[in-house]
Amino acid sequence: MKKLITGLFILFFACAWSAAEAQTAAVAKSQELAKPYHPEANAQADIDSLLQIAKKDGKTLIIQAGGNWCIWCLRFNNYIHSDAKISALLESDFLYYHLNYSKENKNEAVFKRYAPQGGSLGYPFFIVLNGQGEVLAVRDSGSLEAGESYDQSKVLAFFNSYKR
Repeated sequence: MKKLITGLFILFFACAWSAAEAQTAAVAKSQELAKPYHPEANAQADIDSLLQIAKKDGKTLIIQAGGNWCIWCLRFNNYIHSDAKISALLESDFLYYHLNYSKENKNEAVFKRYAPQGGSLGYPFFIVLNGQGEVLAVRDSGSLEAGESYDQSKVLAFFNSYKR
């Protein structure tokens, strides 16, 4: 019995140690990724400026909602900038904005205006606007995932479906 208790005790601490190491690795990984969200920004003013450019240049505005606290938000940002095809598509046909949601700034008025159901989708999620500021879509990102990253064909199909 004593050996069983000792064995369980060792197993418990090994699992706890492993979980702590995994959490530390995830934090370290998130610290390596760019932090594109700016809680201090005036999101509505930024979006209004981008919509003027979108209208003039015939582009679509993609808003990625999330925060620097969200590993999947940071991964998606890193993914779209490191994949040459996706990066080129975004550069040529879209404007892109990171709408912050955090304890520092929840941007409640902006979310209410463009995506009142947004938070229920999880983060990140996307708001697609035409040059007139009309919401074309509000979309989750989960369906674009592949393992701990994203699927190129699904991401390209998503963006291409809103090319003007």
